Amino acid sequence: MKLTILGGGGFRVPLVYGALLGDRGEGRVTEVVLHDLDAGRLTAVTRVLAEQAAPVPDAPVVTATTDLDEALRGADFIFSAIRVGGLEGRADDERVALAEGVLGQETVGAGGIAYGLRTVPVAVDIARRVARLAPDAWVINFTNPAGLVTEAMSRHLGDRVIGICDSPVGLGRRIARVLGANPREAWIDYVGLNHLGWVRGLRVAGRDELPRLLADPELLGSFEEGKLFGVDWLQSLGAIPNEYLHYYYFNREAVRAYQQAEKTRGAFLHDQQARFYDEVGAPGAKALDVWDRTRAEREATYMSENRETAGAGERDADDLSGGYEKVALALMRAIARDERTTLILNVRNQGTLSVLDNDAVIEVPCLVDANGAHPVTVAPLPDHATGLVCAVKAVEREVLAAAESGSRTTAVKAFALHPLVDSVNVARRLVEGYREVHPGLAYLR
Repeated sequence: MKLTILGGGGFRVPLVYGALLGDRGEGRVTEVVLHDLDAGRLTAVTRVLAEQAAPVPDAPVVTATTDLDEALRGADFIFSAIRVGGLEGRADDERVALAEGVLGQETVGAGGIAYGLRTVPVAVDIARRVARLAPDAWVINFTNPAGLVTEAMSRHLGDRVIGICDSPVGLGRRIARVLGANPREAWIDYVGLNHLGWVRGLRVAGRDELPRLLADPELLGSFEEGKLFGVDWLQSLGAIPNEYLHYYYFNREAVRAYQQAEKTRGAFLHDQQARFYDEVGAPGAKALDVWDRTRAEREATYMSENRETAGAGERDADDLSGGYEKVALALMRAIARDERTTLILNVRNQGTLSVLDNDAVIEVPCLVDANGAHPVTVAPLPDHATGLVCAVKAVEREVLAAAESGSRTTAVKAFALHPLVDSVNVARRLVEGYREVHPGLAYLR
């Protein structure tokens, strides 16, 4: 089975390959094709993968190419993890937004909109090529903003594109752990959009254990989200929000922390990964050791400004292992082998949430089999969550419309309608600011 990884020179590709190395079942991936626009990054990541594969005699064969069509032909699965504009673009997204006093995070607020406007046209081109060159392939999208990009691609690929994210998986795992439950045996009632969802229940043997957690302040304050949001706020909500909702519930504090930080997250990762690629390319470098060390630093500093604002301290060691590669592998296995499973995924709504239309991509538990991912019926969201979900989905639709039409006016509307952008004039300045720093937004006229 052939897996093509778009963004194959990306830093997190070894996580995916490591998961493949541990898959010993029939129908496993035997060929991995890495595609990237940067040949140097491809070379560096290929070295890491070669060291990973050294002790595994039947490791998947790895090839690399900068030719997109060549990478797509014959693929059974396509894993999309591209970053249009690179980390330099992410740093610019943050800088332009923060100069206007609004959030520049890569998936939330102004930064997420800018990233989406750059990424959607590229993702749509990829989707059209997949439909032409690999019509039977399944596309697993991790490219951010994951829900928005998955919806853009679904307009050309239908349900053969499925979005994944490690945030809901990590959240469910943490809740189960503090409740003393096995995450594999728990049903997680999670619903929302990508980076905008809530756990409303966690059932073990048919019993919802979440009320027990919410009623115990000591237990509730013992894990990441309890520390990040505070016990009182979680009890008020009656649910556990995805960590990215900290940007909404504590927006002023988050913006201030990012403005005061020595470097934005994008700038930090840009410098860190530049060092990584330089080190891996040095003669005699142990590529895998360099990657492991860099990854540990990256994970430990994740959302550090938010945790500092909340006084949450350092991340727990159990939360440093990532997880999206495990979701990707489980998804591929379920489809390729008809190994039926349940995963929280980004898929078309198909009537799951009545407040959104059928084509809106949402993030919910899905039953997965050889025919793809099927969203599970969920209870309606409470009003406060419905308001946010509908507002952000409306913004996503404006982003898609702007990307399709090239309308600067529509792009301004997308920014102005976002709950975290508080002025039409700010929205206008954001569009102009992003057009100045991103050549890829020249299409907005």
